[in-house]
Amino acid sequence: MNIGDVARQSGVPPKTIRYYEDIGLIRPNRSENGYRAFTENHVHKLAFLGRARALGFTIEDCRTLLSLYEDENRESMQVKAVAEEHLRQIEEKIEKLQSMRTTLTDLVEKCAGDHRPDCPILADLSPVQLSE
Repeated sequence: MNIGDVARQSGVPPKTIRYYEDIGLIRPNRSENGYRAFTENHVHKLAFLGRARALGFTIEDCRTLLSLYEDENRESMQVKAVAEEHLRQIEEKIEKLQSMRTTLTDLVEKCAGDHRPDCPILADLSPVQLSE
């Protein structure tokens, strides 16, 4: 099947499929005239990669997960370790975002938002006050 067919079936755009090929995540067959020739197995791998990327896994995590997916002798603890590390990173990002939200909410509440030039938001962003 061609790249358009595999894109429709896997839900991964052709541009992304070409990128995955460029970085070696997938390796489609090539016909005599040089066209990519995909199999049903490629569709499954691309759908797998699409789902992993939608969950925020990095390309390198996807490479690891795909390798484990293809390895029938894998141990689930290897897969779990990758997922746990990704979850830890997500939780860390959430904590940072919550802290940012708290700070920004406080600054917005302190800002009068009127015609005066005084602004606690700008004061907080600036390490020093500009002098005239």
